[in-house]
Amino acid sequence: MKIQGIEGMSPDQIRFELRRGAKFVFFQYCVSLLIITFRRVSPVYFIPAEQSALGKGLPWTLLTLVAGWWGIPWGPIYTVQALVVNLKGGRDMTAKLSARLQPATPRPSKF
Repeated sequence: MKIQGIEGMSPDQIRFELRRGAKFVFFQYCVSLLIITFRRVSPVYFIPAEQSALGKGLPWTLLTLVAGWWGIPWGPIYTVQALVVNLKGGRDMTAKLSARLQPATPRPSKF
């Protein structure tokens, strides 16, 4: 899984940032074509503690505002759902993804 924003960071640096309050989030977006509506998620983004997730979610929010509400009946429903998620800062995936970053525990030797 590709995570945006961790390029060049070591696992130790990422763990340090997570302890400081960083998080992993994704955003939702919706695209409608009159009778067909697609609801999708963005790539996962790494958001440092001192940054707001709203800026990273802005392109997905704008896409949804422009192209999401056209489909009947699901366009308006999915558009509102995506906007709520995005304006709250995205869907937090930190707990799920940070478990993958834990250092491997050494196996006990068999003597």
